[in-house]
Amino acid sequence: MKTIVALLSGLLLPGCAAPPVVADGAGLERLAGDYAFTEGPVADAAGNVYFTDQPNDRIVKWNAGDGAVADWMRPVGRANGLYLTRDGALLAAADEHNQLWSIAPDRTVTVLVKDYGGKLLNGPNDIWVSGRGDVYFTDPLYARSYWQRDPAMQQPGERVYLLRAGTEEPRVVLDDLQKPNGIVGSPDGRTLYVADIGAGRTWAYEIGPDGSLAGKRLFCELGSDGMTVDNRGNVYLTGDGVTVFDREGNRIEHIDVPQEWTANVTFGGVNHDLLFITASRAIYGIRMQVRGAGY
Repeated sequence: MKTIVALLSGLLLPGCAAPPVVADGAGLERLAGDYAFTEGPVADAAGNVYFTDQPNDRIVKWNAGDGAVADWMRPVGRANGLYLTRDGALLAAADEHNQLWSIAPDRTVTVLVKDYGGKLLNGPNDIWVSGRGDVYFTDPLYARSYWQRDPAMQQPGERVYLLRAGTEEPRVVLDDLQKPNGIVGSPDGRTLYVADIGAGRTWAYEIGPDGSLAGKRLFCELGSDGMTVDNRGNVYLTGDGVTVFDREGNRIEHIDVPQEWTANVTFGGVNHDLLFITASRAIYGIRMQVRGAGY
């Protein structure tokens, strides 16, 4: 049985004019537990959610219909962040060998990016794909106990890369952040949000026709692990629970999560109105007044 562990009013913080995002009377529910560290949730068109349990080297599927959870694939290259493409492939930040993978529905793996400039990446972490099919991914350094490589920095810095649709070689699009981590695009695809978890800030950029980024502006004074957006353009950041900002960067909501770290978030469920949260050893959900972007 699902356990309601916290109730949220969904009321606005003082001074905020945006409408509430949490459904009236909704409570945070623990959907499943007994994991080592949950990450990378992504939902398919039916609202089923795929997420990673990185220390246990697996991708788990949560069923939107009955709430059942089961391993979908194992091993998975120590996958961290995931992104589900339009053709049903799961892009995975495969941290074991510091690669970017594409996993087909039949679980066939294709390595999209294995290095940059002939050197290993630091450790791909989070992924977002534009409507044109351009893949953006962050590459911070988090030394892993399972690496057989030198744990030191492999690239000149912790950067954000772009793999343009139809190409095989990524290019650097951001190299001035301390530790880029969470990444997500706006519903209209014109803005890219990148969280610098090292600096405790999230930045917004204009996406150019060639995929380049320009017009850097401070979005909010908060970093993030994973991120998502809703159909109103609100941005959801993680770490200490989930903090919600409107498209102007005003904080409008905070959702407490009873774990030491909230890693990532997405919208799932049959109507895509369930905020699905991966937090350390468990997964949680809360009903919302909003839906995931694109639904």
